[in-house]
Amino acid sequence: MVPDRMHLIRRMLAGESGGALIETALVIPVLLVLVAGIVMTGRVAHAQIGVQSVAREAARTLAVAPSASEGLVSAEQGALAAANGHGLATERLSLSIDAGAFERGGVVQAEATYPVSLGDLPLLGILEVTVSSRHEARVDLYRSRTVATP
Repeated sequence: MVPDRMHLIRRMLAGESGGALIETALVIPVLLVLVAGIVMTGRVAHAQIGVQSVAREAARTLAVAPSASEGLVSAEQGALAAANGHGLATERLSLSIDAGAFERGGVVQAEATYPVSLGDLPLLGILEVTVSSRHEARVDLYRSRTVATP
């Protein structure tokens, strides 16, 4: 009887019946961290592209406007439209538009900042990344400042 028991114990110890389960338990956390990192990078990149678009739209709209006052209003409206187009929450967007002296050949500037919340991703807690962009546009030298009436 003893040889039968020894044979049974040797067969149980030599088998690989739990190897796949252990390997899966080791690999799954690594894959989850990898997927969370990819999603985080995608969100930040998407927000950065959107913020760059907002700053560029605001500066360019102001640079081609007939006056500084009209340009500031149009630039803010255009920037908010660009933010909506990229899916950014406009209430979290910070926008600074500077018309400067607003003269031909001068430079107008726009800066946009947006906090990207990553708290809903696993393993990141309440992490928040802020992306920002600054854009300058030159006011055209040969552009007329009078508004054409039809």
